[in-house]
Amino acid sequence: MRRESIPPRPDWRRRVEALGFEFHTLDGPYWVDDACYRFTSDQIDAIDDATGELHRMCLEAVAHVVRTGEYEPLGLDARAAALVERSWRANEPALYGRMDLAFGPDGVPRLLEYNADTPTALFEASVVQWYWLEDTRAGRDQFNLLHERLVEHWQQIVPAGSRVHFAGCMDVVEDRVTLEYLAETARQAGVSGTLLDMPDIGFDQARFVDLDDAPIERLFKLYPWEWMLEEPFAEHLPRVPMQWIEPAWKQALSNKSLLPLLWRLFPRHPNLLAASHDPNDIDGRMVAKPRFGREGEGVRVVGSSGAFASPDVVYQAFAPLHESVAGHALVGSWVIGDAPAGIGVREDDGQITTNTSRFVPHCFD
Repeated sequence: MRRESIPPRPDWRRRVEALGFEFHTLDGPYWVDDACYRFTSDQIDAIDDATGELHRMCLEAVAHVVRTGEYEPLGLDARAAALVERSWRANEPALYGRMDLAFGPDGVPRLLEYNADTPTALFEASVVQWYWLEDTRAGRDQFNLLHERLVEHWQQIVPAGSRVHFAGCMDVVEDRVTLEYLAETARQAGVSGTLLDMPDIGFDQARFVDLDDAPIERLFKLYPWEWMLEEPFAEHLPRVPMQWIEPAWKQALSNKSLLPLLWRLFPRHPNLLAASHDPNDIDGRMVAKPRFGREGEGVRVVGSSGAFASPDVVYQAFAPLHESVAGHALVGSWVIGDAPAGIGVREDDGQITTNTSRFVPHCFD
């Protein structure tokens, strides 16, 4: 894996905007067009293999939690636990997730966290960087089967001709573009989609409804489950018959307390980092992460001094990210259904990846 400078496409802004990529520039550049990350085919194979193995282990972890009832260490109360159990036992299908991996100098991918419930950076990974490769021919290939896998998987989890509502915070441009893209992949699978702002979801006696009072039978929500359980409509969740995408069992995977659980179930696995709620269990430098933090919020690199045991904070052994003149980069590895499907690379001047960290396209030879 190496970062290379390349000539930017002279009209790259017009090109990405024509694709619907509206947020290529945030407080600073978000999309990088004058560089790329180049991998070898062996490195891509290593990421693919590690992603599949980690996802398998995560599913085993959910099964363990449901079997043993160990919900409290994950910060899940009785309401959340009941939803997880019912969803898991019903074998409700999932659509997607993104693992953030450290891919340091030794070439071994290691899990930093699993964004299993509401991952973004999908449109740029699936569409924008693919067209970049087509335009530039910077490399011979790209690990990017995202679009095809999404269309195929919609056909497996939703009957053709069905209707799915796609809900989220529509005033957040990244969320809206992600929802619009997912609705388009569903349309290509023969599934109609309706976009909906979360506050516009209503409740009519025994069902959720949209602004036209049409029943919501299937809902893709780009809105975390822990937020949903704090909403006034949460009391209706257990008794409304509908398909949730992502399913409620994803609550067991979408918080950082999954990391100590995985380390306990699969100790010293090469694709894991030591993790605990007690910093005394971690040797050397570590990273403190809020259990329900998102997009790097509250994440900090710490030493043993000043760190304290807390059920709401996860401590994970520090793993060096790929370093270049541009800073630090991690690999976001996507899972569609149960299969690895592609990657996106994010980089930042600092060691913490946030929602404004730059997206850099990749290729491999």
